[in-house]
Formats: sequence, structure tokens, C-alpha cells
Amino acid sequence: MLFEETHKNAKQMNALALAYMGDAVYEMYVRRYLLERGKVKPNLLHREATKFVSAKAQATILKELLENDALTEEELSVMRRGRNAKSGSIPKNTDVQTYRYSSAFEAVIGYLYLLNRIDRIEELMTNILKDVGVKKGGAI
Repeated sequence: MLFEETHKNAKQMNALALAYMGDAVYEMYVRRYLLERGKVKPNLLHREATKFVSAKAQATILKELLENDALTEEELSVMRRGRNAKSGSIPKNTDVQTYRYSSAFEAVIGYLYLLNRIDRIEELMTNILKDVGVKKGGAI
């Protein structure tokens, strides 16, 4: 299998590498979600996607997952690794704490993806996208 080695090494992988993968996986889910809701104009797609994929939105999502005890012990461990990872640079539009929580969220998603735990990603994403859609005024 093409990705068998990645699957084996996901548990030892650097948290920022997990976040790199998680960023792509999460954005793919958001894009699919928006397209399924009939959003097709590129400018509208970008604006709507930003509600989900910005560092601030991802940090908020992670904090809500934590408040609701929605993550397993294993996922919490990956989340802590992602939160504590030092990237060396912070995007200009966010603060350090928000960026770290965002990276932690992405690390969890990347970890689950690399372990091929798609059912768990689907479970989390269903709740996340539903909740964010409702909180953003139900327009999504």
C-alpha cells in the first residue's frame, strides 16, 4: 500500500507534521461541506471557508471540544503535543495562543487521518460543521 509506512509512523510523527496533514484534511472537509450546501461562487466559497479554517475558528472549535470532553485520551495526548510544538513562526493575523490551539486541532485531525480513522474524523467533523454553521447564523 502506498501509505502503509506513514500509517505505521503516525504515532511518532512530529506534531507540526501532523498539523500540516490535518490542515489539508480539515480544509477538504470544509470545502466539501460548502459545496454540498450549494456554495459555488469562488469568492463566496473563500469567505465562508474562512469561518471554519481560520486559526481563530479552529482554536474556538478545539476549546469547545475540550469543554465537551469530546476527545479521547489518545487524541488529548496528540492535542497537547500539537499545542506545545514550537513552529518558529506565527502568522501575522493571530496571537501565539490562538495559533497553538489551532495547530493542536490540526494535529489531532492529521493524526486520525494518518491512522486511517476516517469514521472518527467523520464523527468529529459532523459535529464541528453542524455547530459552526449554527453559530454563524445558520446561513451555511
